Amino acid sequence: MFVICASILHVQGGQCGNQIGASFWEVICAEHGIDSTGRYQGDTDLQLERINVYYNEASCARFVPRAVLMDLEPGTMDSLRSSPYGQIFRPDNFVFGQSGAGNNWAKGHYTEGIELINFVLDVIRKEAISVTPRK
Repeated sequence: MFVICASILHVQGGQCGNQIGASFWEVICAEHGIDSTGRYQGDTDLQLERINVYYNEASCARFVPRAVLMDLEPGTMDSLRSSPYGQIFRPDNFVFGQSGAGNNWAKGHYTEGIELINFVLDVIRKEAISVTPRK
C-alpha cells in the first residue's frame, strides 16, 4: 500500500504577490474551516481530510499555513500582519528588507534583492523540511 502525501509550500513576494496571497489564504481557510486564529471551526471531516496539503499542525490544535512571505520593504508585511488572517502565519516566515526598490527593477534585482535572497532561501528550506503528516 502506498500513501501519497502532497504538500504545497506557498511563496509570495512583492506588494502584488502578498496582496493576492492574503486573499488566497482567506479562501483556503474558508474552504478548510480554519478561522483567523488558525483553529479548525469546520463541520465536516472532508475539510480535515487533506488539510496537510496547505497547513502544518502546530501546538494547541492550531493550523499554520506552509507559506513564506517576502518583500523588499516592511510596509507590505505590516499590512499583512494587521489583516484579518495575518496572525495565522509563522512570524519567522516573514522576510523583508528595509528600503525597497522604489519601482526600480535593477535595484530590486541586483542590490536590495540580492542581499535578501539567502535569507529567503533559508526560510524556504526550513519550511520545506518541516512538513508534518497528519495522522
